[in-house]
Amino acid sequence: MSEFDSEFDDAQKLGAPSDNNRSSFHAKLLDSLFDGVYFVDAERKITYWNRGSESLTGYSACEAVGKHCFDNFLAHVDETGCALCTNSCPLADTIRDGQRREAEVFLRHKLGHRVPVCVRAAPIRDGLGQIVGAVEVFSDVTAKKQIERRVHELEGMAFRDSLTGLPNRRYMELKVRQAVEEAQQFGRSFGLLMLDIDHFKQVNDLRGHDAGDAVLKAVSETLRMGLRGEDVVGRWGGEEFLVLLPDVGASGLHDFAERCRGLVGESGVLVGETRVSVTISVGATLVAREDSSHGAIKRADMLMYFSKSGGRNQTTTG
Repeated sequence: MSEFDSEFDDAQKLGAPSDNNRSSFHAKLLDSLFDGVYFVDAERKITYWNRGSESLTGYSACEAVGKHCFDNFLAHVDETGCALCTNSCPLADTIRDGQRREAEVFLRHKLGHRVPVCVRAAPIRDGLGQIVGAVEVFSDVTAKKQIERRVHELEGMAFRDSLTGLPNRRYMELKVRQAVEEAQQFGRSFGLLMLDIDHFKQVNDLRGHDAGDAVLKAVSETLRMGLRGEDVVGRWGGEEFLVLLPDVGASGLHDFAERCRGLVGESGVLVGETRVSVTISVGATLVAREDSSHGAIKRADMLMYFSKSGGRNQTTTG
C-alpha cells in the first residue's frame, strides 16, 4: 500500500472533524497532509476543508465549508472541458452506490487558472453501515520535473514573456524551425496550434487592462497545465498563443485543439465580484516535410482567422 493510499484510508475512517474543534488530533493530522482533503454530508454540503485544500485551490476553509460541491466553485472538468460537478460527480456517484472512485480532472483555482489533480472519493458510513457522506482526497499531479526542465530551458530572459512567464515569440520561432528540420530529416510529425482569445479588446475596454492581464495569465496557466510535458506553448503576441505538439497525427491534433479550447472556456478570473470568462479561436495544422517554419506558422494563423470569421470559439484544421 502506498503512502497516499494509507492517508486516504485514514481520512475515510476518521470522519469529518468538528468545525469547532480544528485543534483536535484528527484535524491536525489531516492539516499536516500536502494533499487536499474535504468531507461532504449526504447532501454534498462541505463539512470540512483541510489546509492542503486551501493551498491547492486558493479557497480558505471559511469560503468552502457550508457550500455544496455542486455549487461548482471549483468547476471540475475532464480533459475535454466537460463539467463534472453537474454531470458525473465522483462524490455524488460514491454517495449513491458506496463505491470508491479515482479520476484525473482539472479544478479551477481561485485565481482562475486550471490545476490538474488526481481525485479519490470514498463513502463515509455511520455505525449501522449507512452512507452519511463522502470524503475526497486530491493531489496536484503537475510534474515537478516538467517545471524544473522548463525553468532551466527558459532561464535566459531573452526567451521568456515577462507577463505570462511563457516562452516568447522568438523562442517559439526557434522551436518551430527545429521541428521543421526534424520533420524533413527524420519524418517526425508535429502539430501547430495558433490560439487567439475572442473579444479580448472588450475585456480591456470594459474591465480595464489589469483585468486583461489577469485573463492573459489565467489562459497561459490553463494552457500550460493542460498539455503534455513534451508540448511547448508560448505567447505569440498580444492575445495570441502558439502551441507546438510533437508526435501527433490528424486526429490527435484536433483532440488537443479541442482540449485547449474546452479548458480555457471553462476557466475565468475574478474581477471584483464578477468572474470574467473568455473563449478562444483555434487554427490547427500538421507540419509537412515541404514546409518552412514561416509557412507552417502562417497556415496555422490563417486557419485561426477562419475560426474567427466562422463565429469564434471553434477549431479549424487544415
